[in-house]
Amino acid sequence: MKTIPYLLLCVLCFFFPAETTAQKRVPILIYHSIDEYTGLGSKELYVPPKNFEDQMNYLRNHGFTPLTFEQWDRIKLVRKPIFITIDDGYKNNLKAFTILQKLESQQFQPKATLFVISDFIGRSGRLSRGELKRLSDSGIMSVQSHTATHPDLTKITQFDKELKGSRDKISQITGRPVIALAYPFGIFNARVVAETKKHYLFGLTTTPGPYVANNSKDELYLLPRIYVKYSTSLEEFEKLVEGG
Repeated sequence: MKTIPYLLLCVLCFFFPAETTAQKRVPILIYHSIDEYTGLGSKELYVPPKNFEDQMNYLRNHGFTPLTFEQWDRIKLVRKPIFITIDDGYKNNLKAFTILQKLESQQFQPKATLFVISDFIGRSGRLSRGELKRLSDSGIMSVQSHTATHPDLTKITQFDKELKGSRDKISQITGRPVIALAYPFGIFNARVVAETKKHYLFGLTTTPGPYVANNSKDELYLLPRIYVKYSTSLEEFEKLVEGG
């Protein structure tokens, strides 16, 4: 009689190998400007809107489910989870929003996370308070923190303004909790992680690679991200998200 449960386990492993034999890899993509490059700033930090739309279409057509950090627990419930993050809060991020809106369907619910620098809100070339509120209310964009002034957090001692202050200001604008922090420049150390844990549930780095759960105590504050750049072709994008 003991052979029956064993045979059942073998059948389950055969039909559901990804869930029983391997840890799920979750890409967390990082973008900055969604715009044409006109010669200002670093070219590789721009992704033309046409490229961004092609990339989002790839996700839609290949069974990916974009999530925000409020939906973190859904990683275990969907077949191909992915996170789309956009740093710095540039006004050209509205183009990303328009593209995601256009692609929305019953089968594909696009989501993205904006990491904004709270003291830069409303400056020239940056998203305004009203725009951030509209994006947050859309249900497509989650607005989270990239600190107050974008410092190297390993070189400061006064964390309240940069971490708690930015969290509170963004939350006041959107009317929603701010639970995730993207470390400026991707730089962090043990002190930065400890301070981040006081105010946030997640901390994001620029360490390359997908997220794979390892059950370490700080893993949600050391989340890796995968850069999508100006030079990233659609074939390269496919490899980034599919792990090829």
